[in-house]
This record gives sequence, C-alpha cells and structure tokens, in this order.
Amino acid sequence: MATHAELAARLLRDAATFFRTVADQNPALKDAMAENAQVFDDVAALVESDPLGEMQGS
Repeated sequence: MATHAELAARLLRDAATFFRTVADQNPALKDAMAENAQVFDDVAALVESDPLGEMQGS
C-alpha cells in the first residue's frame, strides 16, 4: 500500500504530465505550462526525498 507521500508525489507527477500535454497542444501556453510542469515535478521530488521537510524562506 502506498504512503500518503507516495500518493502525493504520484499525483504531482500526473499533474506535471497534464501541463506538458497542454503545452504540446497549445504553443501560446507552452512556456507557462512547461514552467508549471517543472514546479510540480520539483515538489514531487521534495515530497519523495523529504516528506516532512519545511520550505526554506517561507
């Protein structure tokens, strides 16, 4: 069974994939959607590597 952190990371990566799909289908939104996708991937990596960590500078 998956942990909450594993599920959260999977959902974040799925959202990143969605944003990349939108970017591929709409050149006018490509840069913004690619940036969104990267943010979601970055947060997924944080959740996986340090699920109880705190954001720096917040």
